[in-house]
Amino acid sequence: MINIPSDMPVLIAGPTASGKSALALHIATQQGGVIVNADALQVFDGWRILTARPDDQDLAAAPHALYGHVPFDADYSVGHWLRDVTPYLNGDQRPIIVGGTGLNFNALTKGLVDIPATPDELRQQANTIPLPDLLAALDTKTQSRIDTQNRMRVQRAWEVLQNTGRGLADWQDATPPASLPVDQAICLTVDAPKDWLNDRITQRFDQMLATGAVEEARAMLPYWDPDHLSAKAIGAPEMIAHLQGQMTLDNARAAAIIASRQYAKRQRTWFRSRHKDWHHLPVSADISATLRLMG
Repeated sequence: MINIPSDMPVLIAGPTASGKSALALHIATQQGGVIVNADALQVFDGWRILTARPDDQDLAAAPHALYGHVPFDADYSVGHWLRDVTPYLNGDQRPIIVGGTGLNFNALTKGLVDIPATPDELRQQANTIPLPDLLAALDTKTQSRIDTQNRMRVQRAWEVLQNTGRGLADWQDATPPASLPVDQAICLTVDAPKDWLNDRITQRFDQMLATGAVEEARAMLPYWDPDHLSAKAIGAPEMIAHLQGQMTLDNARAAAIIASRQYAKRQRTWFRSRHKDWHHLPVSADISATLRLMG
C-alpha cells in the first residue's frame, strides 16, 4: 500500500485511457487538493471530448486547473506549461498533477532550459518537411533522447537546431534546477497491461462517439488547420476526414483507435525507461483494485 500524505504534491502519469484521472479524482475527493492537468492536448479549448477532458460531473467534484485554458489555434510548449503550473506548486491547495505527457513531468521534476521561441516562418517551413527528413537532420545525441515516431517532438528538435544552431540535447544538458524534484512529491505511474488497455481505448473511443465526438468535430470544421497543435488530438484528423467525405465513420473510428493504441505503446515505453524512481501502480479489470492499493 502506498501512503500519500495529504500535504504532499502528487504526480500521476501513465498511458492514455489507463485511469489516471480516476486516481486523481479519488485522491482529491478523499484528501483534498486541486487537480492540475499535465496533458499536452487537454490544455486546448475546442476538443473537450476527443482529448478526454474532465466532464461537468468531475469538475463539480473537485477543483481542476489548466484544462482547456489555451485557444485551439495557439502554440503551447512544455515551457508554457511549466510556467503555468508553477503557481500551483505553492498555492493554498496541494497539487495533484495528472497527465500522459512525459515531457511535462520530465521538465517539472528535472528542470527545463529556456530555449528561444521558434519564428513563425521557420515553423511553417518545418510543417512542410517529411518526418524522415526532419529526423535525418538531427544530431545523434538528440535522436537518442526523443520519440522518433512522434512528429511533434521531432519537428520541435529540428526547429531548435535550425533556430539556435545547437541541438536540443545540448540545450537540455544546460538545464536549471527542477521546480519539483521527485523526492519532494508522491510520484505514481499507472502500469496498464497491453490487452487490458487496448480494450479500454476501444471502449473509450466508442463512448466519445456516443457523447458527441462527431458533433464536436463538426463545430471545429470551419477552423480546421492540421498545423495547429490542438489538431494533434487523436481522433480529430479522423473525424475531420470523415466530415470532409474522405473516410466512412467506421474507417475513421478504426483509424483513431489504432492511432490511440500506438500512442499508448509509446507512452508505456517512455514511462518504463524514465520513471524508474516512481511508484508503479498496476491496474486490473476493476480500477477500484488500484484505488485500494492507495489506502
